[in-house]
Amino acid sequence: MKILKDIKSVDRRGFMAFMSGLGLGGTMFPGVLWAQIQARREITSEILEDAAAVAGLDFTAEEREMMLGGLNRNLDSYAQLREFDVPNQVAPAVQFDPTLPGRDLPSERRPFRFTRHVDLRRPADAETLAFMPVSQLSQLIRTRQLSSTELTTLYLERLERHGPTLESVITLMSDRALEHAARADREIASGTYRGPLHGIPWGAKDLLAAEGFRTTWGAVPYEDQVIAEDATVVRRLEDAGAILVAKLTLGALAQGDYWYGGRTRNPWNLEQGSSGSSAGSAASTAAGLVGFAIGSETLGSIVSPSTRCGVTGLRPTYGRVSRYGAMALSWSMDKLGPIARSVEDCALVFDAVHGADGRDPTARTTPFNWDSERPLSDVRVGYFRRGFEARGATDHDRAALETLRSLGIEPAPIDLPSDFPLAALRIILSAEAAAAFDELTLSGQDDFLVRQTAGSWPNSFRTARMIPAVEYIQANRVRTMLMGALEAALEGVDVFITPTSAPDQLVMTNLTGHPAVVVPSGFNDNGTPVSTVFVGQLWADAETLRVAKAWQDATDFHTRRPPLFG
Repeated sequence: MKILKDIKSVDRRGFMAFMSGLGLGGTMFPGVLWAQIQARREITSEILEDAAAVAGLDFTAEEREMMLGGLNRNLDSYAQLREFDVPNQVAPAVQFDPTLPGRDLPSERRPFRFTRHVDLRRPADAETLAFMPVSQLSQLIRTRQLSSTELTTLYLERLERHGPTLESVITLMSDRALEHAARADREIASGTYRGPLHGIPWGAKDLLAAEGFRTTWGAVPYEDQVIAEDATVVRRLEDAGAILVAKLTLGALAQGDYWYGGRTRNPWNLEQGSSGSSAGSAASTAAGLVGFAIGSETLGSIVSPSTRCGVTGLRPTYGRVSRYGAMALSWSMDKLGPIARSVEDCALVFDAVHGADGRDPTARTTPFNWDSERPLSDVRVGYFRRGFEARGATDHDRAALETLRSLGIEPAPIDLPSDFPLAALRIILSAEAAAAFDELTLSGQDDFLVRQTAGSWPNSFRTARMIPAVEYIQANRVRTMLMGALEAALEGVDVFITPTSAPDQLVMTNLTGHPAVVVPSGFNDNGTPVSTVFVGQLWADAETLRVAKAWQDATDFHTRRPPLFG
């Protein structure tokens, strides 16, 4: 107790330095002890007045005096909660549901139909093979023109050769991959074909657990972390016969493209980062290092790197893919989805991974009725009028809309709700992320994250500690109103096209949980890609993919290769 009394006036950083001098600076213990010390500090009326100002509140002196007893008792409760071990994978008891009450979920099941490349022949050169879409690679493997072992060896060699240049690979899984590829070849040779992903090598964003391998979350404090089971997505892809060849980079704790080993590069311009946070997934797919990859999105982490790297990404409807075994950042906003070289590839991967697993309480099973030749006349298509009229809209955006019209579609104009405080609603993500990594903040191990700017996670987590719980709940109530307003705005369409940078659409649709497909739609003057986004109604992932595929089939942007890698 003498130590506690002597250091009550020391700030947290000074306290961490003091504990380091005792040889305790490298453990989580100092953060817990610091929390206990804070619990013993008595809140006074003057402290409360300053704290109220941080929360944007004003109480009279009499009101503050009345509050002191309860606030000081709360400090004891906080200390007890901080001493209780809560692993990152434990979700809050309060769960987000993107479907408003009284709405029916889709239930009709129809046959799964994908494109069959009947007369496809194996290309002569390895580079062409490396950049082929999954829908074609699967045909070569199924017809035994190509073995999984050959393809896996090719991708492992490319990962070894180009991964360091792109800084896109955290863990190469060569032995496991070759073992699984040999098993796939034996199965196929014996007549056991699991489907279009059988024998196809893929890469996992390194927030997905794979038993026996590190899952680093891109951050120094977790650099040696090994989780003793597979994430549901990893297990389902293995069941489909896909071959996991590498754990790929992500910005530290799913922010940006800076990870503990460097910055992941854009294959089209190595002076640029690949954007985040699915940085390695997008860069490796674009450079022909894997057949496809899995990424995640909370607020743009599939859309943004897919745009930067010129690949195709699917952000599914919230709740369609289990997040069990994936790092949690925001329980009410995180989604897992495929990043690939074509829209149909995304559909093939999504078909293998979607559905409830009994482990992620938000995951649901609804029919995914993919039909690559479904008539476009079956789908009601719109365009985001305000997005195309905005100052930031480009010639590429307008050309993308004209391409859609060239398919015989006359999209109906729609406008998204414009009177909601979307920037304010970002406190939902901030508060949940700070809770997910509260132990880092309390322990001082946030100092080990590579990025230490005002907008980086360490400062964001600390700042989010000052978000009042009431405001977090209020933000979610406004979110419910936003969901209703967006539902009304989309009443006449199943899918709409929008510029990727259109005002509000990215933040809004991530908050509401709507699916999106991002496709490359051209190149800037400096040779780097640009993109267009198709957004669908909740659960209309198949319809969104179908319209995006038709649009992509009318272009060739997705077939182009970054010159340094192709």
